[in-house]
Amino acid sequence: QVRLVDSGGGLVQPGGSLRISCAASGSIFNIRTMGWYRQAPGKQRELVATIDSGGIANYADSVKGRFTISRDNVKKMVYLQMNSLKQEDTAVYKCNIGVEQYSGALYDYWSQGTQVTVSS
Repeated sequence: QVRLVDSGGGLVQPGGSLRISCAASGSIFNIRTMGWYRQAPGKQRELVATIDSGGIANYADSVKGRFTISRDNVKKMVYLQMNSLKQEDTAVYKCNIGVEQYSGALYDYWSQGTQVTVSS
């Protein structure tokens, strides 16, 4: 089965930087769009950034100019470089990938989530 494992979260001061990663493994014919989402306590999950198979990225307005999403198709990984972090960026971050299986079926998967805390 397909697995997504994320890592890199932690505690950082306002204005600092952090890079989180997500690795996909398992039976995958093709990976389509990959993305990062986040959910803060008491708030709904929101889209942070996506990147399609051609490398076209889009971002939530709140992170434009500060965050950069990238992918490595050989390693089957997606990254999120976060700069100029703000307290409001504090959330659990999860990655999501759209998978085309060998049968042609389409399905998406979620990672377990990594905590990013911006404080002090």
